[in-house]
Amino acid sequence: MIRCQPAGAEALLLVLAEQPDATLPLRIAALVATLRRELGPLLLDLVPGWTTLLVHYDLLRTDQLELTRRLQPLLHAWQEAPLPKQGGRMHEIPIWYGGEDLPSVAQACGLSEAEVITLHSAVEYRVGAIGFAPGFAYLGGLDARLALPRRASPRTRVPAGSLAIAERQTAIYPQASPGGWHLLGLCPWNLFDAQREPPCALRVGDRVRFVAVTEADYRAEANR
Repeated sequence: MIRCQPAGAEALLLVLAEQPDATLPLRIAALVATLRRELGPLLLDLVPGWTTLLVHYDLLRTDQLELTRRLQPLLHAWQEAPLPKQGGRMHEIPIWYGGEDLPSVAQACGLSEAEVITLHSAVEYRVGAIGFAPGFAYLGGLDARLALPRRASPRTRVPAGSLAIAERQTAIYPQASPGGWHLLGLCPWNLFDAQREPPCALRVGDRVRFVAVTEADYRAEANR
């Protein structure tokens, strides 16, 4: 059952499911498109999560009760809609698996470094949420054999482009920032650029595969 919860003076939190699943990011992306189409003038922003959608609305155009009333038929139709097909854009992202935590991840998981790389790059991931930092896309579907808790001591600075894992998720740090995930490699692409339209290369519902490349290929791509 969907829950609509107030989230401050000008937002509603839609709790769409209790647990994430493989199709939910794509379904939430479809819901975002529907709400923008049907309620666009009333909305300021829509922020998808793994199981939620935060709806920021314009207090000069609507209020919580009226917006909730208008949301109800749209949410009912969304629940009744057939499950989406595979959908979502596919991104094949090059990675040099030379991260400083690769040896310790392999040891903690009881695997060789080559096995860690193979398992990580074999999965098709789904973008389930974007947050923490601009363009930081949380990718679900990490192989359970690579699942590790976050580092006990977060780093004060993780380099931009770092590919990392934590729990059952993986992500690329789009900017240098603090971080507590385990670093497996580096991506040569700039996944967030405020001057680009859209600024974020990845969107909720998109699919991602990582392609292992050599250090030389990584440096050549990064220097373009």
